[in-house]
Amino acid sequence: MYQPHHHRVEDVPEMHALMRARPFAALVSVGSAGLDADHLPTVLKDEGPYGVIECHLARANPHCRDLAECNEALMIFQGPEGYITPNWYPSKAVHGKVVPTWNYAVVHAYGRPEVMKEKDWLFRHVTELTAQQERAEAKPWAPSDAPDTYIEVMLRGILGFRLVITRLEGKWKMSQNREMQDRIGVAKGLSTRATGDDLEMAEVISRRIRPSN
Repeated sequence: MYQPHHHRVEDVPEMHALMRARPFAALVSVGSAGLDADHLPTVLKDEGPYGVIECHLARANPHCRDLAECNEALMIFQGPEGYITPNWYPSKAVHGKVVPTWNYAVVHAYGRPEVMKEKDWLFRHVTELTAQQERAEAKPWAPSDAPDTYIEVMLRGILGFRLVITRLEGKWKMSQNREMQDRIGVAKGLSTRATGDDLEMAEVISRRIRPSN
């Protein structure tokens, strides 16, 4: 991934925070027929220097075969993103040399996938994944709420994967290349527009321009 120095993020906890906040990731690998890509929910484990990602795919998915044979896969975690209008730049009124852009935060996680077929592993994985996503519910659902025979049938239809992360790349493109007044203008503009990820991006930009940082 192209990473200008002012956009590069190398802090592992900061990248992990995005991965946990946005756990629905794109999984990309190269197989015998070329590129494969799928989108799936993940669980991030604090193991090793960069962490381990656990996920699963439908057993019928041809991507499973390619993952079992490939040496490296990439998982892409998309953070907050959105269009930036040059109308938010105070410098527009001074010299007019401004153009639109797109701000975003993203993490790329590289590693070698390990196929997990054991029923006990799969049950633990879906239990942890469900607990992660159900935590905001008043009465969280759990696999144990469904009949055992039904869960067993569902588990037979999936294959698990662990991606032991060997490399993490983080990119926070948040107007760092603009002068301070333009960055403040972008944060204010996002706060006013307040659609999609705007408020989250405004907070990220503001946090990066505070004197304490």
